Amino acid sequence: MKCAYCDEKMCREGRDCAGITDDINYEGKELESMKSSAAIEARYYMQKTRLEEIILYAKDMGYKKLGLAFCVGMEKEAGIIQKILEKDFDVYSVCCKISSINKEDYDLEKLHPDSFDPTCNPIGQAMVLEKKGTQLNIIIGLCIGHDILFTQHSAAPVTTLIVKDRVLAHNPAGAIYSGYYLKKVFGIED
Repeated sequence: MKCAYCDEKMCREGRDCAGITDDINYEGKELESMKSSAAIEARYYMQKTRLEEIILYAKDMGYKKLGLAFCVGMEKEAGIIQKILEKDFDVYSVCCKISSINKEDYDLEKLHPDSFDPTCNPIGQAMVLEKKGTQLNIIIGLCIGHDILFTQHSAAPVTTLIVKDRVLAHNPAGAIYSGYYLKKVFGIED
């Protein structure tokens, strides 16, 4: 499959391009999630921000406890987001450096070689939020790889609000919207 290169997109007209429609059956929590997502799209298309959509989704799913897994470099953003979400939910937040594990303990490359350099701890973040009984966890700027580990180890479903991109002001899509950047960095003509 190379759907990104398909100009027809007959799937939008009901064609089962992959031959998997009969093998899929959404039910239970998955069906609830699909219904909530469809309702948000149908009612608020191009009207709500991602943060507003997360609030609508969490309410519709009946979630009471939300978790924030955030990069310590985004503590200000995490604090603002927590204040917003606490209007409707019990919110627990955990920063990436929790438990202050030394990078040397795992023979990890250090950003600051001559001083103590704690590693991020995405598995620890997931453990803490599981102990709090969160029903939906939200990623705020976790590093690449750490976001993957957090998602793999989270007991609750995970969504991302902010993707870390230090170069593009946390807007990774900017790299594909800039013809100059595409050509210079990736060697692709737009």
